[in-house]
Amino acid sequence: MIQSETLIDRDPAAIRKAFAEARAKGMRARDAALHIGLSEGAVMAAHTGLHPASLRCVPVRREWLDLLQQLEACGPLMALTRNESTVHEKTGVYQNVSATGTVGLALGPDIDLRLFFNQWHAGFVVTEGSGEASQPSSLQFFNETGVAVHKVYPRPATDLVAWEQLLNRWVDPEQAVQFGPVEASVSTPSAAAEVDAVAFADAWGAMTDTHQFFPLLRRFGLERQQAFRLVEGQYAHRVPNSAMRSMLLAASLDGTPIMVFVGSPGCIQIHTGPVQRVEPMEVRGATWLNVLDPGFNLHLREDRIDTSWVVEKPTDDGVVTSLELFDAAGDLMAMCFGARKPGQPELQAWRDLLQPLLETRRDSDHLTCNG
Repeated sequence: MIQSETLIDRDPAAIRKAFAEARAKGMRARDAALHIGLSEGAVMAAHTGLHPASLRCVPVRREWLDLLQQLEACGPLMALTRNESTVHEKTGVYQNVSATGTVGLALGPDIDLRLFFNQWHAGFVVTEGSGEASQPSSLQFFNETGVAVHKVYPRPATDLVAWEQLLNRWVDPEQAVQFGPVEASVSTPSAAAEVDAVAFADAWGAMTDTHQFFPLLRRFGLERQQAFRLVEGQYAHRVPNSAMRSMLLAASLDGTPIMVFVGSPGCIQIHTGPVQRVEPMEVRGATWLNVLDPGFNLHLREDRIDTSWVVEKPTDDGVVTSLELFDAAGDLMAMCFGARKPGQPELQAWRDLLQPLLETRRDSDHLTCNG
């Protein structure tokens, strides 16, 4: 890997050359950027302007809400949101896009997003290939350290005339885009020993809506898994790291509609509905758990799952249960629920999917205690 203190950071031509060499080895854009020691956004910025390269990037105006609202005229598009270990791809129409302050929503039947525009720093129209090999342009958005927060791609059913017209309206070729280094978080959650566990459990039990969970964490100064450990055995239960695979396979067999949440620093993307084609796959030493359905693809690095939890939150509609996966850094990879809308109780079929996971855990604990 090329280190960040070398000339590659300051020489766009060197960045383009190293990136092209990495791509020629079959690496995806994000992996190729990491391979040469840069963020994906920094690599995109090096491909702006006039230059001979098979990747061309043009900045767009930073009026994120207006831009996303205009996507509806293009018809079906593919929305992609990912984190370090999980990629979520959903095809549909961007509808009912709105915002209050820096928090936005897209509430279509297929494209369902929670948007955090304070994390959106730059966007590009990205075109790969040249001549007959040129691919349709995409929209790609990044935070201030160059991490992708959301991407939009045309699909066969997209109105390509409307898509190209939109891109031409929004490009801002004269805009200079720079990305900063990744900074360590300055906020440190409280040590669990400093938290009144009884008071926290009481507050958890008093929740009436799942949206009260994040304020609860802030109130007690906890990160997500610290909170789970404080109520472990009561509201949170560790389950085997095979739980996601078992749940998806079972859901595909009985048709239970589920919700799959995957988040980046600036977007949470949600699939609601059944899953059908679930395919684990070994690729170059990595274990991928895939959902390959029309309109919804999920690609999750199963070998990076470090802990898995079944979590119960009280609400006015009854208990709402989630399956949550974390990597070794403690970052949330994906979160799943049974399909439901506010005001509706949780599906019994979803609880039935999770019950074997809990029983497997209890059996494992019993064997450990008596081993």
